Amino acid sequence: MKDSLPDLSLDQLFREARTYNEFTEAEVPETLIRATYDLMKWGSTSANCCPARFVFISSAEGKERLKPFLSEGNLDKTMKAPWTVIIAHDLDFPEKIPELFPHNPGAKDWFKDPMNRAETAFRNGSLQGAYFMMAARAMGLDCGPMSGFDRAGVDKEFFQGDPETENWTANFLCNVGFGVEGSPHPRSPRLKFEDACKVL
Repeated sequence: MKDSLPDLSLDQLFREARTYNEFTEAEVPETLIRATYDLMKWGSTSANCCPARFVFISSAEGKERLKPFLSEGNLDKTMKAPWTVIIAHDLDFPEKIPELFPHNPGAKDWFKDPMNRAETAFRNGSLQGAYFMMAARAMGLDCGPMSGFDRAGVDKEFFQGDPETENWTANFLCNVGFGVEGSPHPRSPRLKFEDACKVL
């Protein structure tokens, strides 16, 4: 039986973790971003399908490409964030099943139906996006996840026209860096167990 994590770790991952809109100017090296991915990749997905795909943007050029597709409320904070991640999923993920699920490569055929494939990609890609945020927090980073953007525009700008990414589609965006202490709004309430859960 494993021990639970210490309170300090639980605070960092959950209780004190916040959505940040402001980040310090401290450098976030690419090595830390890569280490975050290398941690999150161990999270479970259906048949180890791993459909999430990530575009990590830190350059001014990359931010300018993203800028036209951001909602007004997400514009300034994204342009100022050290990194912005397009968290996407690959609708062609079954092609990698033989590599990722080697004991049953035929599992690729489980996803022939387009609706099942799209649903599986979205569900598991979203799960991996959450794993990424938890991994970033575990590595000492702060996150600012966002939904306010033109998904079709992002897909066209970043994915279409490239055979390697033409079946990728964006799910959500996440700014990453070291958050400015005290900058988040007061924490909003959460539902109690009795309001959100049933025990049968």
